Amino acid sequence: MIKIEVGPADFDIGAETLHVAGQGGGAIASFVGQVRDDGNLASLELEHYPAMTQKALGEIAEKAVSDWVLHAVTIVHRVGKLSVGDNIVLVITGSDHRQAAIESCSFIMDKLKTVAPFWKKETRADGAVKWIEERASDVEASEKWKR
Repeated sequence: MIKIEVGPADFDIGAETLHVAGQGGGAIASFVGQVRDDGNLASLELEHYPAMTQKALGEIAEKAVSDWVLHAVTIVHRVGKLSVGDNIVLVITGSDHRQAAIESCSFIMDKLKTVAPFWKKETRADGAVKWIEERASDVEASEKWKR
């Protein structure tokens, strides 16, 4: 089962994990991304085109399901204005085996960072605004999954 949600509402990590656990298997892997405090960040704003985002996340999840034996995949991604410490993204995978759960979770996050159409804008404490560019390290991580 694949569950994908994109929107401004925060997510309940425990409830989402229980949902994946209820799909069977004996291994659950998860990743939670939060707005990082660099000492000068006032807020982070995420924008997207809903239809494009839903399609891209669906394709990433389907690829994970085709490459690993998974019982469940959950991807929840927030958009809108977020503050330091707020949750941004949650990825949970459930499988019969630890390695499949861990690898598929990592794959989804690496692809999400480079394939999913999200745009991030930082507002600094001094009021300066900057759009975040793709990081070479994210591209490198995504490219290692040539399967």
